[in-house]
Amino acid sequence: MRLEVGLRFLAALFALAPLPAVAAEADPPILFVHGNGDSAALWETDIWRFESNGYDPALLSAVDFPHPMARAADDVPEPNRSSTADQTAELKQAVDQVLAATGRTRLVLVGSSRGGYPIRDYIRNDGGRATVALAILAGVPNHGVFALPFKRASEFNGDGPFLSGLNRPPEADPGVRFVTLRSDHLDKFAQRTGRFVGFPYVPTFVNHDGPALEGARNIELPGLDHRESAFHRLAFQEMYRAVTGHDPATLDPTPIDHPVLDGLVSGTENGAPTNLPLVGATVELYEVDPATGVRLGPAVHRRTIDADGRWGPFTGSPTAYYEFVVAAAGYPTSHIYRTPFPRSWRYLDLRLAPLDPAHRARAGSLVTLVRPRGYLAHGRDVFTIDGTEPPGVDDGIPAVDAVTRGFDAGPSRSVPVALNGERMTVRTFPLADDQVVFAEFHY
Repeated sequence: MRLEVGLRFLAALFALAPLPAVAAEADPPILFVHGNGDSAALWETDIWRFESNGYDPALLSAVDFPHPMARAADDVPEPNRSSTADQTAELKQAVDQVLAATGRTRLVLVGSSRGGYPIRDYIRNDGGRATVALAILAGVPNHGVFALPFKRASEFNGDGPFLSGLNRPPEADPGVRFVTLRSDHLDKFAQRTGRFVGFPYVPTFVNHDGPALEGARNIELPGLDHRESAFHRLAFQEMYRAVTGHDPATLDPTPIDHPVLDGLVSGTENGAPTNLPLVGATVELYEVDPATGVRLGPAVHRRTIDADGRWGPFTGSPTAYYEFVVAAAGYPTSHIYRTPFPRSWRYLDLRLAPLDPAHRARAGSLVTLVRPRGYLAHGRDVFTIDGTEPPGVDDGIPAVDAVTRGFDAGPSRSVPVALNGERMTVRTFPLADDQVVFAEFHY
């Protein structure tokens, strides 16, 4: 049954979402490619910005790799994890679908982190020079997260066969324009020691220049972290310049009256996240009071997930705050609060994960602040739960994208949560009933 569902999902995945008719402009289609363990959802804020600058939504799409996590060794199969060959084949199929849907012959590929690997492999080894006009590689560890004589089968080893093959001169393949975006020194995967990759104090023989490529236009984005090099407004500015040749009129999304929200419900298998449909899961959507997090009425949308994995569509308000309640067998019920959605969101993915047993023993309820498109750093970011900064963030390189605070057992209460300029209020739910709370921010 799981295989049958997976095959049906793959067929739907590479058909992509139905696209409106393509306008007769010269702008190329853009396909966004997510990184290790991630999903298409991360790209939506960049898609919003392109749309807000007049880019045809029909030309903007993102891929969801079904098994987004890399194997420990690229040549050794692991349940629910993908090889470099898997991802390149899946990307090629997605490219073919985009070109067929848009009627174009070439496109732009934009990759974050690991997402740059299938882009480069496709261009170099699988016919991509004929179809890719521009490759934008954001925070991609092009020379590895380490370059060492052990773990050579890891695709992230700059001294291993995969990256050695991609980096044979010329690093930027002729016939395709390459742009790289990187942090000046805050990318946790471009550090001189292996603190963030499993071997502290060991030299990596990689530094902050690791994402740059000879022959590319290499752009440094000071003060941004690994994920922000793809999803920050300043990263978008460089993407837009590279695609269009001029500056965007705005770096922020412009609201529309009736945003339509939709996305995938997925889960975690064998310890790794998936972008496969979590059949049988349920989603309820409530509008909440932004000051208290209290629901303003009954559910405004309900859906039981079937083989296509979709929980929508739902037409909402660009000023409303919403609570998503996602439940499935084997997972805690997740209450996911979100700041307003100014524009439509095709890739509003909702992914469930098991509860960390360590949390269960320490609190009556949990609230987790989540920043999917960047990390948290003391002094650079302001992040609070119930007015105080939660533990779990070290000084120095931004490396954590979520922090959790526990609360004593008791009646449900309102908890304000803030991240830089975004704010929301959530409600607590009892951990004893397998309920957890997330405050997820767009930026």
